[in-house]
Amino acid sequence: MSVGMAAPRAVYGCDPDRSRGRLFGEPPSKTRSVFRRDCDRVIHSTAFRRLKHKTQVFVFHEGDHYRTRLTHTLEVAQIARAIARQLGLDEDLTEALALAHDLGHPPFGHAGERALDRCLKDHGGFDHNAQTLRVLTALEHRYPQFDGLNLSWETLEGVVKHNGPLTARDGVPLERYRDRGVPVGIADFNRKFDLELSSFASLEAQVAALADDIAYDAHDIDDGLRAGLFCVDDLKCMPLTAEIIAGIAQRFPMLDESRRGAELVRELISYLIGAVTAEARRRLDQAQPRSVEDVRNQSRALIAFPPEAAAAEAEIKAFLKKRMYRHDRVMAVMRDAEQIVVELFARYRERPADLPTEWLPAAGVDAESETDRLRRICNFIAGMTDRFAMTEHQRLFDLTPDLR
Repeated sequence: MSVGMAAPRAVYGCDPDRSRGRLFGEPPSKTRSVFRRDCDRVIHSTAFRRLKHKTQVFVFHEGDHYRTRLTHTLEVAQIARAIARQLGLDEDLTEALALAHDLGHPPFGHAGERALDRCLKDHGGFDHNAQTLRVLTALEHRYPQFDGLNLSWETLEGVVKHNGPLTARDGVPLERYRDRGVPVGIADFNRKFDLELSSFASLEAQVAALADDIAYDAHDIDDGLRAGLFCVDDLKCMPLTAEIIAGIAQRFPMLDESRRGAELVRELISYLIGAVTAEARRRLDQAQPRSVEDVRNQSRALIAFPPEAAAAEAEIKAFLKKRMYRHDRVMAVMRDAEQIVVELFARYRERPADLPTEWLPAAGVDAESETDRLRRICNFIAGMTDRFAMTEHQRLFDLTPDLR
């Protein structure tokens, strides 16, 4: 089969005609599949538009050419569809999951996430996957019959479980949730619409998760080069990137630094997509799933990097952590960004009248619990763009960090 051609629909992919449906029943669309409709609803959501001014690594005003959450999300979707097409999976579901996966991220990227988690440490903490679920099921207000977007079971399952099961079969939380338990936002919704937290998600969700890794490894290298935090030759410290750079030098010996970087990123993406696709085919041949239920009941993910690519990808992450995410310049901005979020949270907690009217409870502040009140404040801040958070801080405080 040609690399550019789509595989026929696979028996282990999700079939929109066999969807488990939506929490609130709706007549089917006359022109779109269930998953295409989900994808369109995400694209038209307010939360999706706000990604334009949310940090990936560099705050929006540091430069027009750095990635934002929106451009990152679009790159994830492109990579995810490319892999799904090769494996015969449902591209619309894969795209919906890729487009939705970061809707719960607060302003200022992981700095904002750390700040909100600290503010809510005695009230369930902050988890961006749980916040994404809140956005999709409660915080978007676009339809007359329900809150949220009323997406299909398969899309919500994929949002929650794209990194694997959250609990063991006996309900005990796994791995990252072992110490603190399943986030309250996920646990509460799961009681209304069981997402089967102990099983793996669909292959479409697993593809979206790996596409996220591929996208940010590649584009963070690109942004780091543009920012001057390192140069192309610095990446020769890793075998995979060293091999790619050597090949570029052999084919294009006179290439300038900017094009060398762009070619490196392009070839890295191609290599990682190819590695994931080949490993997925190997695991699928071994497991022989005959349905999406067979996929969910596997003992391991079927979409993964092969060992050599996993090692190379881990090296890239370690390089970026040291040379980019922990760079003094980036860390200084993120410390100031955390301060902005923490101070906004404290201000709204002390002075509820500073919140917009629509973010105050209809029954009055005294009618809700402390946990509900703080979660409401968190929901408001988590929805902010970087720009709005800074503007709001300037409105409420005498001095706002410049974040440069």
